[in-house]
Amino acid sequence: MASIVDVESGSPTVQWRVIVAGAIGAAGISFALHAFAAGIGLSIYSPAPTWRDSSAGYWLLTGLYLLFVALAAFGVGGYIAGRMRLPLGVVSPEVEYRDGMHGLITWALAIVITAIMALGVAAVASPAVVPPGGATGASQSVAGENTIASELDELFRTDRDLTNTNITYRRAEAARILLKSSSHDGVLNPDRRYLATITAKVTGLAPDQADERVNHEIAASAQELRKARVAAVLQALFVGLALFVGAAVAWFSACEGGRDRERGTYPGWDWHRRRS
Repeated sequence: MASIVDVESGSPTVQWRVIVAGAIGAAGISFALHAFAAGIGLSIYSPAPTWRDSSAGYWLLTGLYLLFVALAAFGVGGYIAGRMRLPLGVVSPEVEYRDGMHGLITWALAIVITAIMALGVAAVASPAVVPPGGATGASQSVAGENTIASELDELFRTDRDLTNTNITYRRAEAARILLKSSSHDGVLNPDRRYLATITAKVTGLAPDQADERVNHEIAASAQELRKARVAAVLQALFVGLALFVGAAVAWFSACEGGRDRERGTYPGWDWHRRRS
């Protein structure tokens, strides 16, 4: 039997063409599945106010879906990287190890490609989540608009005609104050009094009614920010777990692709003969 050195004499150990092909395949499948999930609202966290209605079962379903995406995308990408390598004419642990390494590199490159694609989509979509008005205050309150938009709406809700009144900066200022509600010290009394003052000025409420509304929205904002923090932790946990599972899947899929390459067999074709 020929040795590995004889078989691969004069050829590079890492074949980047098959790695790039596998990574593109994995990234394409991953992006398509995530786009589908976003379209049906299958996400732990979303800028929409309704994301807070999610239950623990919904979060678990999202985590399982992330695992499914990892299995599908990295399984296909790893198999491509292993199957499309040049035939070596020999089966040995060294060949299997190199196939697995190709799958692992494919996994890493696919993550980079997917991250670049996601950044591009975020850059295009970011102007859509900036509150209208175009003022500096609005841009600074994007975090508040994404998380506590309903609380800001309720804070400045009024039946007065605000057509000729630009409250964009006031809303941004209120968002920055309400975001403090999740901090260790919370919203301090000077901020509470100031928030009550601008609320009364915008809505026309009496001072005691403005104080009551401000206290209610501070408590509601603290609860929603806590939910946002829990959702962010769960999302990071599920994404990390899915990526680690994807690494293992890419490795073993590449090894399986390498075995099919050396045997001249194909996945899903005549399984009875393949297992014999």
